[in-house]
Amino acid sequence: MTNNPNLKRGWKPGQSGNPAGRPKGSRNRTTLVALAAMEQGAEEIARMLVEAALGGDISAARFVLDRLCPPMRDRPISIDLPDTRSAEGISKAQQAVLEAVAGGELTPGEGAALAGLVEGRRKALETEELERRIATLEEKSWAC
Repeated sequence: MTNNPNLKRGWKPGQSGNPAGRPKGSRNRTTLVALAAMEQGAEEIARMLVEAALGGDISAARFVLDRLCPPMRDRPISIDLPDTRSAEGISKAQQAVLEAVAGGELTPGEGAALAGLVEGRRKALETEELERRIATLEEKSWAC
């Protein structure tokens, strides 16, 4: 007999003792305790942080500002791009993105993200073209 306590209960290796798993959205006990403690003193802690920030504590000021005005992640951008159904159009689209970044219409990060999308479109066109060429070659080889 084995010393594994799970096997004594009738579980087999690879079989969970709780097949349904942990309920979605359930929280760890430690997290619940921490949240309860924060709720009790949250208002006082916030007031102390703001007072410290007003008193010249740079760390407190940074913390307060980060919570009040979090850095923007993404924003919708609008830029006129040429038709990207051809290699020429993709080249013109990349040029338009570059000019928008150079002109300050887009941040470098936004430009990089948009250039990545245009590059994805280029790869898709390239794949379509290669697939078409391969199909043509296969037809010709079967005809011989």
